[in-house]
Amino acid sequence: MEAGELEALITQQMVTAMKARDAERTGTLRLIKNALKNKAIEKRAALTQAEGEQTLASMIKQRRDSIEQFAKGNRPDLVAKEEAEIVVIEEFLPKALDEAGLAALVYEALAEVGAQLGRQPGPKDMGPAMKAMQAKLQAAGVRGDGRTVSELVKKALAG
Repeated sequence: MEAGELEALITQQMVTAMKARDAERTGTLRLIKNALKNKAIEKRAALTQAEGEQTLASMIKQRRDSIEQFAKGNRPDLVAKEEAEIVVIEEFLPKALDEAGLAALVYEALAEVGAQLGRQPGPKDMGPAMKAMQAKLQAAGVRGDGRTVSELVKKALAG
């Protein structure tokens, strides 16, 4: 899906949500649309699909960080609001892989890195390993939580 198609889909979903008088969904869709528009203005060009997805992924990351803070501050109402926004944002992203699927991709990526290096990759090869892992995720058309991917790569490199 192109970035332009993504914006058209979001606009269409926004109209549907407004007609259904779903204020929370409408608000979240407006946030998504504004974030994509701001990113395009910042770039001074139309966004690619990858850039659009990255914008949405960073929105999810911001909300997860907020959830952590709200949970510490004992604000379950705000935690619920942020979680609801994450659900809406995730609708427009490729399917996220579970930990087992990510682990399989990590080992494939490390095998490629090892072949390039001509040796078994170690903890010092985190950068190339993460780069290979991101390429694997993109080629598969899926996504994974950055923190989880990083932890899995780190664990595989250490072990």
